Amino acid sequence: MAISCRQGHLLQAAFHTRESTTPFPSALSLSLPRSSSKLRRVVKMSATEVTSPRISFGSCAIQPPEHPTYDLKGIIKLALAEDAGDQGDVTCMATIPVDMEVEAYFLAKEDGIIAGIALAEMIFQEVDPSLKVEWCKNDGDFVHKGLQFGKVQGRAHTIVVAERVVLNFMQRMSGIATLTKAMANAAYPACMLETRKTAPGLRLVDKWAVLIGGGQNHRMGLFDMVMIKDNHISAAGGVMNALKAVDLYLEQNNLQMEVEVETRTLEEVKEVLHYSFQTKTSLTRIMLDNMVVPLPNGDVDISMLKEAVQLINGRYETEASGNVTLDTVHKIGQSGVTYISSGSLTHSVKALDISLKIDTDLALKVGRRTGRA
Repeated sequence: MAISCRQGHLLQAAFHTRESTTPFPSALSLSLPRSSSKLRRVVKMSATEVTSPRISFGSCAIQPPEHPTYDLKGIIKLALAEDAGDQGDVTCMATIPVDMEVEAYFLAKEDGIIAGIALAEMIFQEVDPSLKVEWCKNDGDFVHKGLQFGKVQGRAHTIVVAERVVLNFMQRMSGIATLTKAMANAAYPACMLETRKTAPGLRLVDKWAVLIGGGQNHRMGLFDMVMIKDNHISAAGGVMNALKAVDLYLEQNNLQMEVEVETRTLEEVKEVLHYSFQTKTSLTRIMLDNMVVPLPNGDVDISMLKEAVQLINGRYETEASGNVTLDTVHKIGQSGVTYISSGSLTHSVKALDISLKIDTDLALKVGRRTGRA
């Protein structure tokens, strides 16, 4: 049974990731000179529990999706290590006294939905557990251009080391969340889904951003849902043969999971329905692919999509796919489909412009001069 678009994100379970076994070099050890000076210790951030081999997300406003093997801490270490290289931050070592402490402020340089706050805390924790981070916004909140929405306090050196990695994640996640929010609002009462068209290595991060933006997650990967697509159908010799093969495989291997089949024509929809009337099947959802027809005037014709929805008549969940844009999604959402999926949420997203500045007065002055604050 389909879950409510407004309640879907509440059903996402807490995600735990295993400790990385990859020997990443420490970004901190590569970038900080040794010093005997006594450093001030401050309150640790709560997004991660470093004493445990697991990461706890209990304090997150919106939980990340589940994945059985994804190593989020390893991704953070890799991002820091590729920045540090084999020498560390040579500019910081040359210009910033090792014991200098500062406050730096997160600044929104355009309107949007903020995402990646919990992940930013994890990155700061990895670089320097003594850093103290405070926020006046939560993941999923709206920020307007010029708003200072967060602050990090502590050693200037480690703040600057972490800065770009934090912003790279937050800007991408916030861009995804911003577009997702706009499309999810327009698609209602249909629910908005992303696809597997995510940046390599950032599957969980991209899909987490979709949840933060008010969308729901499609399958996480190849392992958690059977999705019979066009190439499977062609190789199996037709949609009915593909469905039969899936039902047999699940039965023989004692597996229970959701099954979706892609249909491209009304004839294929009828074939699927005919099969389901004749046989007990594990089918749960029918994808209606490219049944939204673009028109020369920029509008779309959804008559084929509506006919397919009427044929299915609530027997299965339905998912519209193809020709989904911010301009077309509202009309598609009125067709009666359960879900609308769009790869554009993650594969061609525009990052939200965010900065982290020690001298915020100068940053705002420059931003106003360039129209970015």
